[in-house]
Amino acid sequence: MSDWGGVRERVEALAAHPRGHEVFGARGHRFVLMEPLTEPELADLEAQLGVRLPEDYRDFLLQVGAGGAGPCYGVFPVQKKDGLWAWAGDGADLADLARTAEPFPVEGPAQADIDALHDECPDEEAFDGIDGFDEAYEAWDARLADLLWNPDRTVGAIVLCHQGCAQRLWLVVSGPEAGHMWTDYRVDDQDLAPMVGPQGEPVTFFAWYMDWLDEATRTLAGHVPSP
Repeated sequence: MSDWGGVRERVEALAAHPRGHEVFGARGHRFVLMEPLTEPELADLEAQLGVRLPEDYRDFLLQVGAGGAGPCYGVFPVQKKDGLWAWAGDGADLADLARTAEPFPVEGPAQADIDALHDECPDEEAFDGIDGFDEAYEAWDARLADLLWNPDRTVGAIVLCHQGCAQRLWLVVSGPEAGHMWTDYRVDDQDLAPMVGPQGEPVTFFAWYMDWLDEATRTLAGHVPSP
């Protein structure tokens, strides 16, 4: 079970540290947490999604905050705008919130298929003119996008974090992987992959967040504020 007791206070203590900016990503989120959701707000969010969110993430939203300070550049905030709930952040819109109740597909394209397609990338020197190359490249790029970025690949999941350089982290909310964090390095031509802990175990939202909080605390432990 997840125990979020004292977590908001720990984050606030990091915010007050004069060298808190030394924690990666802190210059962006500044250790600021949004206010938690209310029970009615969470119920409204889940009714829109058509799925109950993972328990540890639900508790985070209710007890810690609706987003803000967290790993990398922070946890994408969820908020209601124009009558609809949505997560805000770089790449948050990659998640199709109309399909979160569908089971997340564990299997994606094989890396061998991705590599094989890259081997077929058109070579500009093989074309007599730029127009022919552009046409061939656009057709090839569309095939790559369909392989890696097909929206069917990420149903049943939401984007919660941007790691920089268009690398993101997803939380699976439906299907056998519900409750687990997945990495998204498709910008580097790699498929999504489950995050694993030191013993090879799946990483939950709680474990992911608390690992960050513990590491941030250790990072600043040697910097004792001046009296």
